[in-house]
Amino acid sequence: MSNAIPGEPGTRTGLRSALLAGPRRLVVTDVDSTFITAEVIELLAARAGSQDEVAHITERAMHGELDFAASLHERVATLAGLPVSVFDDVLAELRLSPGAGELVAALAEAGWPLALVSGGFHEVVDRLAGSLGITLTRANRLEVVEGRLTGRVQGPVVDRAGKAAALREFAAIEGIDLAHTLAIGDGANDLDMLAAAGIGIAFHAKPAVRASADLAWDGPLDEVLDLVATTLHDVSAPEARPGSVARSARPTTATEPPSPRR
Repeated sequence: MSNAIPGEPGTRTGLRSALLAGPRRLVVTDVDSTFITAEVIELLAARAGSQDEVAHITERAMHGELDFAASLHERVATLAGLPVSVFDDVLAELRLSPGAGELVAALAEAGWPLALVSGGFHEVVDRLAGSLGITLTRANRLEVVEGRLTGRVQGPVVDRAGKAAALREFAAIEGIDLAHTLAIGDGANDLDMLAAAGIGIAFHAKPAVRASADLAWDGPLDEVLDLVATTLHDVSAPEARPGSVARSARPTTATEPPSPRR
């Protein structure tokens, strides 16, 4: 590692500062097992007595072995009869992934918008986002009748295509070119979103996602900023797009940011 003074241009801190002081970017992140440590549908299923069944289906879906929409309907069906008060219980149990709070703070200070895009549920995602000052969200909605879940999803499922569409929509709302977007995710349902973004980052991800993303990261969530800053600093491939990394390059996999060139 470099012995340079933290914050000096060319150091890890300096590169992050330079990145955040540069062109405004949109950051879009998956929620379950990315922004938070748990899978919300499994927390709900635990209260419906179907946790093992749902966890098995979720794991296969995240590896890309099952159609996401069909698997979601199958899992949600097991939640029928749960009272809406279950959302309060689940919210109280949620824990942010290491570095998630720091990412929120860093982006807010820089004036970069952050969006939560989830194959989970608005009933949880919206309240989580609101508590952190995040205004851009996209997720599924659960049908409720007389205060209880029916076991059905309302409206189209937020699948791979839906997540990518949300990224494009939020970029347009914020007036940010797609080349200046970052997407972060861990499962097969995130693949289209990662591909649509200027830089797609596999976060503690499944093998298929790691193989497809521009970058891969296994450390705290906020340190994806260091990884991106260092990568853009070092990019020299002529085919790399402005503000992005070359799609033809192999993903960079790391547990801590690579030392910047001196």
